[in-house]
Amino acid sequence: MSSDAVIRASALGKGFRAYEHPSHRLKQSLYNFVARLTPTRTLKAKLSKRAQEAARTFWALRNIDLEVHRGETIGIIGRNGSGKSTLLQIICGTLSPTEGSIQTQGRIAALLELGSGFELEFTGRENVYMNGQLHGLTKEQIDQRFADIEAFADIGEFIEQPVKTYSSGMFVRLAFAVIAHVDADILIIDEALAVGDAFFTQKCMRFLRKFMQTGTILFVSHDSSAVRSLCTKAVWIERGSIVDSGDPKDVCNRYLEAYYEAQQGKSKIALEPSSLPATFAGEREDQRRKFTSQVAISARNFVFDPQEAGVQDGATTIQTAQLIKEDGTPLSWTVGGEIVTLRISARTAHHIGEAVIGFTVKDKLGRMLFGDSTFWVTRDRPIDLTDGENVTGEFTFAMPVLQPGNYAIDVAVADASRSSLQVLHWLHDACFFTSEAATSSTGLVGLRMNEVSLTLRHTEIT
Repeated sequence: MSSDAVIRASALGKGFRAYEHPSHRLKQSLYNFVARLTPTRTLKAKLSKRAQEAARTFWALRNIDLEVHRGETIGIIGRNGSGKSTLLQIICGTLSPTEGSIQTQGRIAALLELGSGFELEFTGRENVYMNGQLHGLTKEQIDQRFADIEAFADIGEFIEQPVKTYSSGMFVRLAFAVIAHVDADILIIDEALAVGDAFFTQKCMRFLRKFMQTGTILFVSHDSSAVRSLCTKAVWIERGSIVDSGDPKDVCNRYLEAYYEAQQGKSKIALEPSSLPATFAGEREDQRRKFTSQVAISARNFVFDPQEAGVQDGATTIQTAQLIKEDGTPLSWTVGGEIVTLRISARTAHHIGEAVIGFTVKDKLGRMLFGDSTFWVTRDRPIDLTDGENVTGEFTFAMPVLQPGNYAIDVAVADASRSSLQVLHWLHDACFFTSEAATSSTGLVGLRMNEVSLTLRHTEIT
């Protein structure tokens, strides 16, 4: 294993007994039973051979060679039954390989099947202590971290109830809360976050992106967009063998092409996402052009920095953030094209020389899709706030066409009067909405077309 490798699999294979018919299992048991009673060595060998022939070996994995380096995020893709989960279980040590070898370095925390590692009759609290100790923590260490684990899981009084009463979402909340606090070097996730709600998924994605800065992640997902967004490398497994590995975008495209070919014959579908150019109009465009050179020099544009997440120095508090429709009612779901207003209200506790309010819209993976701020509209006439004043920012726009799913909005208040723009309060997941678009967009964000036409013109032949 190379010096920076944390996982090394060599000629790895895992086989399981498989029977063509239920009666073959009975035959195997009978042959083995008679072989144990037979005193003759030759006959015993024949009966044992017959017993082995009654079952065949199904190879869930075969000839797997894989090396994962420290700091990598590996996405494992493939159809159901291809061996992805089996590989993760072998890496975690819950399964032993039939052939080959597996080496790991560092503490591994895993979130595999729902409820794995939990005792159903134990309460959530008892399972936190049991699961934490399985991951190498002492009771004293768990005592110190329990409040943080409980807050991360956010399941309220159910922490004192037997986990057999939990929903699948509560299982994931508690399990992820534990592995997020065990100081792991390697994090392994098997499609578990698919059952979480939007708020918790966003919280998990923030943790994963922070963990990626120092740790190693392996996760199985059927969501190719998640693999493209999060991973530094993708591994495609099919029928127990590695078919392809490398750049996530390239591997995912080849995997999807192969899948569509298998489903629809030899026809190929173009999978390259279209790039959508940013457009601005009217007064906003004039304002941006006017200040481009100045902002390039001062570098004081309002930009969301994930490292600023959770900042609050007490100078300002965001009180409300609402996404409302033209009739003034709250917007909870969209099909794209609606005119909506995002209204953000904040209250100051100290003097702010140049108040700026901004927002960003994120998908379920925490990817920033679009956003804006009041920086440009108040650049010539900055809003100066004194103690105890209220300020409201409003953004009115046509909602783009988004892929079906849940979306969250982060909002922030900053002071642009200082040498560098300072975030005073950043509020994660201030509000949520769901996209129910009937037609999917090309790429992450689509646009409502004013007109789409296809014209057939006949050419006269003379």
